Amino acid sequence: MAKPWKKKQCYSMAAEAALIIALCFFWVLVSVDAASEQRNQLRFSKDGHFKILQVADMHFGDGKSTHCLDVLPSQIPGCSDLNTSAFIHRMIEAEKPHLIVFTGDNIFGFDATDAAASMNAAFEPAVSSNIPWAAVLGNHDQESTLSREGVMKHIVEMKHTLSQLNPPEFEDIDGFGNYNLEVSGAEGSSLHNKSVLNLYFLDSGDYSTVSTIFGYGWIKPSQQYWFQRTSKKLRKAYIKNPDGQKSVAPGLVYFHIPLPEFASFDSSNFTGVKQEGISSATVNSGFFTTMLEAGDVKAVFTGHDHINDFCGKLININLCYAGGFGYHAYGKAGWARRARVVLATLEKREQGGWGEVKFIKTWKRLDDKHLTTIDSQVLWSRSSGVNHEERKILVALQWLPSICREDKPSLSCEKVRFR
Repeated sequence: MAKPWKKKQCYSMAAEAALIIALCFFWVLVSVDAASEQRNQLRFSKDGHFKILQVADMHFGDGKSTHCLDVLPSQIPGCSDLNTSAFIHRMIEAEKPHLIVFTGDNIFGFDATDAAASMNAAFEPAVSSNIPWAAVLGNHDQESTLSREGVMKHIVEMKHTLSQLNPPEFEDIDGFGNYNLEVSGAEGSSLHNKSVLNLYFLDSGDYSTVSTIFGYGWIKPSQQYWFQRTSKKLRKAYIKNPDGQKSVAPGLVYFHIPLPEFASFDSSNFTGVKQEGISSATVNSGFFTTMLEAGDVKAVFTGHDHINDFCGKLININLCYAGGFGYHAYGKAGWARRARVVLATLEKREQGGWGEVKFIKTWKRLDDKHLTTIDSQVLWSRSSGVNHEERKILVALQWLPSICREDKPSLSCEKVRFR
């Protein structure tokens, strides 16, 4: 029979061991959360800049064996997916972006024998650069060996990506790859703990799932509700002390399929070229109006229509194509593949240090001998506002029901049609 003091000693040792295990487990959780937070944090540089490289429509297939489309006869020999990879490497070296964004049709499913292998090869230049990157889906990514959900799950698990499957607090959201990223102020500034630039990423779908509606997909009411809630939360955080701001932090939105409002422009009111029709959904789900009401979105960036690369401003929101990037995507022989770059710059305060975002500009680079820069333009500046005609339209919009407005949930989610 064991002596009582030995039993107490055993119980004491067991309790100490359990406490040590619990503490170790807690420390691991804290360490993982801290590492995850550090890994996912985007921040303006010490010189007050944040640069984004947009890559649209890579249409990657099986690499070297996948040939180029719509190039000059002199370019055909040896031209393949590897030309797309080389272009990304050149852009990274030339621009040194802080974030790379892939806006869908990253792979061309019908010509990708293995979806996972194709994605690994397509995103390899971003992964090997150690630069944070994010991606959304297009209408061709799921046409290989993985479902749409499977494609996004694979992307989320890749190195250096900030992509997310979906917001965990919105279980019933449509699509895959709806998420937001926050870009904090410069280190050492009074805004280093605030997001001064907000990035939204959405799944614009592939094709209509409604039998009576043909054509491409669209951004659904559940996604717009998530956007509204997220934008509202970020706006509140920006004006909250400490260092509460009086204005709104600018937002940029990335997805694949252009909105119907992209058809609002002609050659007199955009920068760039329009060489094909606007292949948007055949219905207007009202997302443009939703963004207008939110008040923080300054520009939208899409792909999908490869030989359009214009940027036009509609009621204080810039609607921008990137232009086709990939060599296995359709294009126009003699019209160089291209990429869009966005640069946000902070305001230099009188007392020193960096403040809010002062302006956002963009330009494109061509895949030619010199990586020629074209169509540089300022998209937004803090001093800019809406003109008189735009203000009248904005006032009118206040009387329109938006998609799933939080304050009027009884309204139909399909009422608004804005062109």
